[in-house]
Amino acid sequence: MERKRAPWRKLDNAAKIFPATSGRNDTRVFRFYCELKEEIKKDVLQKALHKTVEKYPVFLSVMRKGVFWHYLEKSHLNPIVEEEWKEPCSDIYVRDKKSLLFEVTYYKNRINFEVYHALTDGTGATLFLRELVKNYLLLSHKNEVIKDIPLGNECITVQDQEVDGFEKYYSPKIKKEKEKKQKAFQLKKNKQNRFQMEIVEATASTEEVLKKAKEYGVTMTVFLTAVMFSAIHKEMSKTEEKYPVKLMIPVNLRKLFPSESMLNFFGWIEPCYQFGQGKDSFEDILIYVKKFFQNELNTQRMAEHMNEWIALEKNPFLRLTPLELKNVCMQAGAKLAEKELTAVFSNMSIVSMPKEYEKYIYRFGVYTSTGKLELCACSFEDKLSFGFTSRSDAENVIRNFFDILLELGIKVKIENPAYPDKKEQTELSKKLFQYFSFLCIVGVTLTFGINSIISTGMYWALFVTGLICSTWIVFVVGFKKRHNLLKNGMWEMLLITLGCVLWDVATHWKGWSIGYVFPIAIMCIIVFMLTTIKIQRLNAKEYIVYLLMAGIYGTMVPFVILLTNIVENTIPSLICVMFSFLLLVALVIFKKEEVMQEMHKKFHI
Repeated sequence: MERKRAPWRKLDNAAKIFPATSGRNDTRVFRFYCELKEEIKKDVLQKALHKTVEKYPVFLSVMRKGVFWHYLEKSHLNPIVEEEWKEPCSDIYVRDKKSLLFEVTYYKNRINFEVYHALTDGTGATLFLRELVKNYLLLSHKNEVIKDIPLGNECITVQDQEVDGFEKYYSPKIKKEKEKKQKAFQLKKNKQNRFQMEIVEATASTEEVLKKAKEYGVTMTVFLTAVMFSAIHKEMSKTEEKYPVKLMIPVNLRKLFPSESMLNFFGWIEPCYQFGQGKDSFEDILIYVKKFFQNELNTQRMAEHMNEWIALEKNPFLRLTPLELKNVCMQAGAKLAEKELTAVFSNMSIVSMPKEYEKYIYRFGVYTSTGKLELCACSFEDKLSFGFTSRSDAENVIRNFFDILLELGIKVKIENPAYPDKKEQTELSKKLFQYFSFLCIVGVTLTFGINSIISTGMYWALFVTGLICSTWIVFVVGFKKRHNLLKNGMWEMLLITLGCVLWDVATHWKGWSIGYVFPIAIMCIIVFMLTTIKIQRLNAKEYIVYLLMAGIYGTMVPFVILLTNIVENTIPSLICVMFSFLLLVALVIFKKEEVMQEMHKKFHI
């Protein structure tokens, strides 16, 4: 199975936006968890995890950055189980750091599976967690001889798991009419704790909710969507009713377009209700939502939506736009889209397990990091779990949601799951950066103070300040790129050479920067890269691109300097050109296949 796995793959259509828009305010991470009726054993969970990734190896991937798009690369990193210690849905994807895009943690009787959304969606996460829980129960209760019951189609191959559903079902013939966008009602942001995510969990009887939904002649999702609309409306003033309330409802496209893919394969619909027009009752809202779902939740309409998203991705101009510019555009687009949305409701539906395993499980639950108010729901047996997350002032909306359910005869239990005390992250490099920045400011302040006291008529403090600022910039870049030493080396080479040229210009051009510092710095950085590769025993795919960039830079720039005769001593530049050129030749001769593979990955459009 593993042998047939692709060494790298493109991001699916839904995943492409996540690397550009994830950050401290929204990590794009969601948590699926399972509460057992027993304490979790770390060593057993670790064995269960290894067994699970053998079945779903597509999860063993790291994010890489190309010229035009991000992509996922096969990894041999081993996932390590840890006891939970940080805030739920914290950062998993760290730029420049080659790490897995999911984490498995535990605390008391809870198994947590957190995953970066670019890797999979709710369906993929559900399949993974179910398999993980099954493997854990089999290992922890092996003396009880529990049957190993397949949880799905055992004939599914890794190729099936890696199928891009968007690409498979895309048809340029299916067009969608453009819809007018409008600003939606917005909940107020929590300015005091804007980076802190509030989590509220609750449970209700699945049977009670289904019974009430059937009384109204609707599905559970339609019923809960109407409750969500009504809960938000209770917090709106009369003047705010001029803005419609718009919800995003994710849709599992596998139910409409058959697929066994473990990648993202979801769409969404956006019911939008205008209050203040005399039809604000719960029944009025239900009628609207039911009709909206009937019109939108069908193969034709979802195909139109899906093809609209993919057509944008396939635009020739967009495909050839450099990734950094794409990121800026996607970030701007995400900001605009936020204003057109009020909240999100995601119903993950039923999480089922064989009867043999049910007696060990208390419940499943899910919630996600979000910049908006978001409600996630899933059911296991007769427990319907709600997970509210928000960085807005949404406490009253959540209270209203539960109150409405109670008014409709549905009992709600607020869950207070156990969480560990937050541990301070005492990262040495972070402390070092803070102290260094402070010392630089102290240095600049003292320099100007001494210069003013002495009053020599020469503001040498400006030059010292320039030196301190240059050192700080080099240090900051080194700190930001610390997760990738080779990329760090490339940035330092560019900064040092450019900085020296600027200093040379500022001090009445002598030519020392391009005659000596420039070629020597390039050669030193290349030697640093080669040493790092040797010490860290890096694979060719991890260093080829950086050596190519350094070789091209070290060959072309000093060569141009030699041609223009702008330096008196040409020996350093000549040695640099020869050294860099031989590096390029060695890469082409000895690593030709790896070079071609990396170029294909980095420049795929």
